[in-house]
Amino acid sequence: MILIFLFLAACFLAFSNGANDNFKGVATLFGSGTTNYKGAITWATLTTISGSIAAIFFASTLVKNFSGKGLVPDTLIQSPEFAISIALGAAITVFFATKIGMPISTTHSLVGALFGSGVVAVGASFNFTKLGGTFLMPLIVSPLMAAMVSLITYTIFRKLRVSLGVTKKTCICVGKEYIPITSTMNFNGLITAETETHTVSRISNEQECIERYQGDFIGINSQKMLDLAHYISAGIVSFARGLNDTPKIVGLLLVINTLDVKWGMLTVAVAMAIGGLLNAKKVGEMMSKKITPMNSGQGFTANLITGLLVTTASIHGLPVSTTHVSVGSIFGIGTVTKKADFKVIQNILLSWLLTLPIAAICSAIIYWLLLKIN
Repeated sequence: MILIFLFLAACFLAFSNGANDNFKGVATLFGSGTTNYKGAITWATLTTISGSIAAIFFASTLVKNFSGKGLVPDTLIQSPEFAISIALGAAITVFFATKIGMPISTTHSLVGALFGSGVVAVGASFNFTKLGGTFLMPLIVSPLMAAMVSLITYTIFRKLRVSLGVTKKTCICVGKEYIPITSTMNFNGLITAETETHTVSRISNEQECIERYQGDFIGINSQKMLDLAHYISAGIVSFARGLNDTPKIVGLLLVINTLDVKWGMLTVAVAMAIGGLLNAKKVGEMMSKKITPMNSGQGFTANLITGLLVTTASIHGLPVSTTHVSVGSIFGIGTVTKKADFKVIQNILLSWLLTLPIAAICSAIIYWLLLKIN
């Protein structure tokens, strides 16, 4: 019975992870107007599942890291209660963050949950050195690195675009506007007569402007080429997220010796996909629209940097957060364009600071309660 509970807890964590994280890879596609929400989340789902399947072959190191191996004694790792407390502590934290539309890190939540349950279980025997070196350091460094690399890369790309003669144009809406010309009053109230005229529609905010690229590159329309590259880069980010996040959750299922790791990966992939399809819109709006307005070229650059950094980290077993890297990359672009909303970034950073202690407290309480029950 306890093993079934563990399996369900891991599925809940995977669902919450998908709801909070699945849209992050395609946020720039939606934010730049390259596609609509439905098209973006569909592409995210397909590519994330592909990354989860690839994790079976390329991410075994992460599975071991997030089982808690090296942080606590091996005997504790084989305890279902320990794994359940980690899964539920992280899942509760991510689930409620998703409900308020805040993009937090599942990786960060898992680290906090590992810490909370581990300290309750073994106290001073917990390996704080490995916690700092293997887990916390990559989480702190990765968003800063992403912001710097995206800032530098976009600056280089922009100069290259100009040198190739590819220019930007802004599309605005031209249509009919109804203007009142006379007003009369009767016993029913005010009656307004209207006339119709052709005019340029007012654009209420900068995000409603759509920037497109003009010019050809090696005989191909630059905008069409960029849109294709943007889709590919978004797919790379989502693939990398599936590759990086799936084994972290599967690591909690290692205590279920009867469940093959491959089947665990597939189960987690399906739960993540369902979570993203059903519950990703609030976080998607935050990532796409509120950090900074962007065009397709800027979105492509942010995705390219995010995908490369997360994929590299996954292959080397470094537990970086796709959330941290993606937000860092988008913020780096916003810094160059001087359009980043620093108030939104401050709120996101605050949620990141609270993630670890909240997950640790939830996990510690759950582990303590499970010990009392047994």
